[in-house]
Amino acid sequence: MLDAMARTINEVLADARDRLTRIDPTQAHAETRDGALLVDIRPAAQRADEGEVPGALIVERNVLEWRFDPASDARLPEATGHDLRVIVLCSEGYTSSLAAASLQELGLTRATDVVGGFRAWRAAGLPTVGG
Repeated sequence: MLDAMARTINEVLADARDRLTRIDPTQAHAETRDGALLVDIRPAAQRADEGEVPGALIVERNVLEWRFDPASDARLPEATGHDLRVIVLCSEGYTSSLAAASLQELGLTRATDVVGGFRAWRAAGLPTVGG
């Protein structure tokens, strides 16, 4: 018997993306030059394998909401308010959509993610190190 509340991850992802205005790597790069925070949520092993974006703020996914909630005792100094532009980056742009939608649920309504993630960033020829 199917639970009436059960949903697939594809449905959850589609709902998350419906709330986001996702951006491509080139736009994300331009916005970071204008003060947006690019937040890399990939685990350390994945960053070591794939590489990193210079200047990206590293906040692993499991603590993201606590680090960006302006009311949290565990917030980062960069978490200055709900109007902060946060651009989330993962490897391929799936986990980042869920993470950005979660930040929006906290009131960071300008949060979004990068279509294609780090792999698309690197493919676009944007700055990376390592990997």
